[in-house]
Amino acid sequence: MNSIRRIPIGEYGLIGDTRTAALVAPDGSIDWLCLPRFDSPPVFGRLVGGEEGGHFVIAPDEPATLAGQGYRGDTATLETEWAVDGGRLVLADTMVGEVTGVMLPESLLVRRVTSQGRPIRVGVEISPRFGYQRERARRIRRQNGNLLVDHGDIAFSLTTGTEHQLEPDRPNVIEVRPDRPVTVVMSASHRGPLFLVPSEVGTGEAARDETRWQLWADSLVTGPHHRRAILRSFITLQLLTYSPTGAPVAAPTTSLPEVVGGSRNWDYRYAWPRDACTGITAFLSAGKEREARGFHAWLLHASRLARPRLPALFSLDGRPAPLEQELEGWPGYADSRPVRVGNGARAQHQLDGYGWVLDAAWQLTRAGHRLDGETWRTMQAFADHVTRNWMLPDAGIWERRDLPRHHVHSKLMAWVALDRAIQIAEQRSDTPRRLTEWSAAAGILGDEIARRAFDPHNGCYTAAYESQDLDAALLLLPWTGFEPNDSPRVAGTIDTIRRELGAGGPLLYRYRDHDGLTGREGAFLPCSFWLVHALAMTGQRSQAETLFEELLGLGGELGLYAEEMDPVTHDHLGNYPQALTHSALLQAATALND
Repeated sequence: MNSIRRIPIGEYGLIGDTRTAALVAPDGSIDWLCLPRFDSPPVFGRLVGGEEGGHFVIAPDEPATLAGQGYRGDTATLETEWAVDGGRLVLADTMVGEVTGVMLPESLLVRRVTSQGRPIRVGVEISPRFGYQRERARRIRRQNGNLLVDHGDIAFSLTTGTEHQLEPDRPNVIEVRPDRPVTVVMSASHRGPLFLVPSEVGTGEAARDETRWQLWADSLVTGPHHRRAILRSFITLQLLTYSPTGAPVAAPTTSLPEVVGGSRNWDYRYAWPRDACTGITAFLSAGKEREARGFHAWLLHASRLARPRLPALFSLDGRPAPLEQELEGWPGYADSRPVRVGNGARAQHQLDGYGWVLDAAWQLTRAGHRLDGETWRTMQAFADHVTRNWMLPDAGIWERRDLPRHHVHSKLMAWVALDRAIQIAEQRSDTPRRLTEWSAAAGILGDEIARRAFDPHNGCYTAAYESQDLDAALLLLPWTGFEPNDSPRVAGTIDTIRRELGAGGPLLYRYRDHDGLTGREGAFLPCSFWLVHALAMTGQRSQAETLFEELLGLGGELGLYAEEMDPVTHDHLGNYPQALTHSALLQAATALND
């Protein structure tokens, strides 16, 4: 339980209950858990809040060596194992969303520790903090052997059975015998009654939760290749779905740095429409139509107040995301400051979002789901909005904080919005006037892209009109259908991006020009998977397969990916795990399996 520590981002395991999620370090410490939901203040926030941020440790209290950390089969149960002299200690962590088939009102964390070979001394330290002021509990009491911690809106109980009495904010030592595993159950409550869950009930529900996950994974329809990586990414995307509303969370963390010690630290605990749309496509490809339609239902609900404009991001319940602010006194991950909550991109104009949304509607239509009247009217309104506004500059997919530009990726996605609306309308035959308007706008926009976005000297499409900057988001060009995939312009764009934005091996930077922010960033992992997808779609399957295998190796035993990666050390950077990275992995895997 050394207080001076820095765990690499990529070594944290993820557990969750589809309302919130925890990051578990390989030393047995939960360093991140927000309650009651993803975007709440952390109860355990040592990840970016320092020692005063709170943590929950279960680990050997005697000399031990980490023997491994990984998931139990195709489930969301994380196992951490240590070797001690004459024995082994195994910690199994899970979060349970329901008990005996009934959805719990709040989260249930189950930590079960088992010894093998001999009795082992185990240290337990629970240090909760509350609010962004990192306050200690206002009230601590006991009831029938349960530890009850209360701080007004948030309260939780800690149950270990009658043998062990745990005290908060101090080291506790218990003995775990081979014939007597110990289960620690933490039941949380937000402005409601606190449910006291006995340890034996928590043990049983954790086992049933594993069965539910295994059955869910078994029902996924995937190709024959890379099934383990595919299943882990689908489980991760499901864990990053806020089940009360269906909102996709971009990542469960805030302010993990794009470069250690840097200031490019953002809050990703919100829902972006493009994440929902890539999730729709991914789950449709695996036969999970209920999950795909859930994402689409959330999107329709969240966008209702702003239509026909599509905000860049939303809160988990469909409201505007909170204003961005910096937390005073928070040291950040490895002294990477500032620590931010809220996200300033909430006010940006991002033209590409409409393309993602209309493509998702088209994917649902192609899968045999006829859009109902309200949904089709919403899609028409989005297409009309693009028809009137595609000529405006925007902040782009990378949410740049310099002046708006005519980003070529944004223009291509505006073309995608019109193209997919046209294809849906042709299938429905109920909007002839709009079909004519959309077709005319798509033609004008397409001509402008071909004329102003292509650099004949370098033989590639550029980041912005009349520039020579490059943008790795243009690796999505083959997916858009804007040009035939055997076009020299498509091949030139892929080759130039790979050459000029390459960061070594399969890694790519998303761009290299100045973006209005200080410092630099790591290689952007979704772009690497987009490269695999682009190569597969343009007939370069052997190269795509080689790069994909290299990328899978970078996910380690946990199969989790952050937003970015240090090209030299291969340390994960940015918020973690990142939904967009895992969606891009699934997109690439689908192309390879096809």
